[in-house]
Amino acid sequence: MVGIILASHGDFAKGIMQSGQMIFGEQKNVEAVTFQPNEGPDDLKAHLEEAIAKLDSDDQVLFLIDLWGGSPFNQSNGLFEQHKDKWAIVTGLNLPMLIEAYGSRLSMDSAHDIAAHIIESGKDGIKVKPEELAPKAVPAAAPAQHVSGGKPGKMSYVLARIDSRLLHGQVATAWSKETKPTRIIVVSDGVAHDKLRKQLITEAAPSGVKAHVIPIDQMIKIAKDDKHFGGEKALLLFETPEDAKKAIDGGVPLKELNVGSMAHSVGKVQPNKVLAFDQTDIDTFKALEKEGVTFDVRKVPTDNKDNMDAILKKAQDALDAQNK
Repeated sequence: MVGIILASHGDFAKGIMQSGQMIFGEQKNVEAVTFQPNEGPDDLKAHLEEAIAKLDSDDQVLFLIDLWGGSPFNQSNGLFEQHKDKWAIVTGLNLPMLIEAYGSRLSMDSAHDIAAHIIESGKDGIKVKPEELAPKAVPAAAPAQHVSGGKPGKMSYVLARIDSRLLHGQVATAWSKETKPTRIIVVSDGVAHDKLRKQLITEAAPSGVKAHVIPIDQMIKIAKDDKHFGGEKALLLFETPEDAKKAIDGGVPLKELNVGSMAHSVGKVQPNKVLAFDQTDIDTFKALEKEGVTFDVRKVPTDNKDNMDAILKKAQDALDAQNK
């Protein structure tokens, strides 16, 4: 795996490293280097060398640095010169760039390839409101557009996930990188009728992927359509297991559900850090299991799979104790 060194003036590198982990999960082979006001260039160089030594390997190293021409860049560049055939430096570090780098490591094993790939994500992460303040793009030849319904056939499903947060960083980056959907579809009656939530979700889609929010009945109709959705690869997001069951019972052909996050609320028990259940949730999962649906319990693709039966038993025991 490509090693990543985050380097900055002050504590920015440590802060963005923590932010990236909140969104993408814990990351191995990543080190943060900070340059403090009371330190000199030699101190900074020593910190960088220590950070590189902590990586699993110094064969492929990507430096993500705050500012071109500053001390963190200059000292990193001095080390880079001896390894320029395999190491890479990208400046202007921001959170979209870092998240894209984490996701790229799942499929790329070259620091050069990742560096070239993440530049656009760093640029795309810079947006402004009101939108009219943004600089006008130079007109270019329009690329060929992907058109739904271009060939007969039903939609295929690359992932179906239960996540109370719906489309957020882990889905938009890690899971979309892993499954490569052409569409991300939030299937929810409640969200479909909430204009603000719909807007936030569609704006959160990763570059090159369309996001939609539709009611469950509409998803059922799409699943049965064998004329208009051939070639589409959908990543479905459900807010609750009850929504997923309603869709499956209506004819959406899902054989596996990825279970990522279920928020805690009054009356629910929490058998682990990310999943909370009430009796309806437990009964719904057991009913789905009887229907032949299997469960992949993971937040991100790099996590180990948890055992759903053990989680449900722990939740049931906690609910029984709570109700005594």
